[in-house]
This record gives sequence, C-alpha cells and structure tokens, in this order.
Amino acid sequence: MTPQYESRYEPWDPTRGSEIIAEHSRREGATLVILHALQEAFGYIPEPAIPMVAAALNQSRAEVYGVFTFYHDFRHKAAGRHVLKLCRAEACQAAGGDALAARAEQKLGIALGNTTADKRLTLEPIYCLGLCATAPSAMLDGRLIGRLDEARIDAIVAETQR
Repeated sequence: MTPQYESRYEPWDPTRGSEIIAEHSRREGATLVILHALQEAFGYIPEPAIPMVAAALNQSRAEVYGVFTFYHDFRHKAAGRHVLKLCRAEACQAAGGDALAARAEQKLGIALGNTTADKRLTLEPIYCLGLCATAPSAMLDGRLIGRLDEARIDAIVAETQR
C-alpha cells in the first residue's frame, strides 16, 4: 500500500469557500482573484465553488466556468503536496527540456499533468516562465529554478520525496 502524505491544502468546505468568496467579491477583477484564492486554500477549484462564485458576482455559471477553463493554471482536482511545473516553451525545449521532462516522468512514474499515487507531487507542464535566458527552467512550489540539467532534476525529485 502506498502511504499518503498530508496535504498542505485545506479540505473542501462550502462554508470556508463562501468566506473566501465574500472576502474577495468586491475587488477589481474579482473572478480571477477569487479563483486564485480558492485554489490557494484548497489546491484546486472545487466544482461546487463555480456556482457559488457566479452567484456572489452576479454572473452566469458559464462566465465563471469560462474563466476557470481558459487559464491553464487552475486545477480541476487536488494537487499533491508539492507542485513541480516544467517549462514546455520553445526556448526550454531547444535547451533540452524535453529530455529533462522525460527524466522527471520516468523518475516519478507519472506523466505530465498527473500526481504521484502517494500524493507527494503533481507534475505539470507550464508554457513559459519567462526564464528563457536560463533555459530549461521549472518552478517548484512557486520557487523558480533555471539552468536545469539531469543532476538538478534528480535533486528536485529527491527534495519532493522527503
């Protein structure tokens, strides 16, 4: 049996979701602000939150869902304890990013866009971190990492396994 690791996110709770929505509903660009806040709290955007956001902002569910699905950074399901985003843009590909992504997938036993069975790590593609001069690059739990090579990928994977 694969051990499960404690999530750094709160479990979905409609009352807590309502609090987050109310806290941000009067801000400019509230839809994006609320979706980011929900994901920061829960690790993803729970499906029941979509109509709650729509009602609070006097929008249709389709409008909120459109924003949710347009931006690739919003997750549909809970992330692992760590999130490793590997840049898949052209500069990183040209600098060996494809081989490094394949190495990470092989070491973790998952493909990009998935979470390890033990919920330790979610491996995500991202399409430009703006670090083209230090390609290939990645982001681990919000920390930018440039000049990736096999040794750095191995060290990042090991760091997430502790």
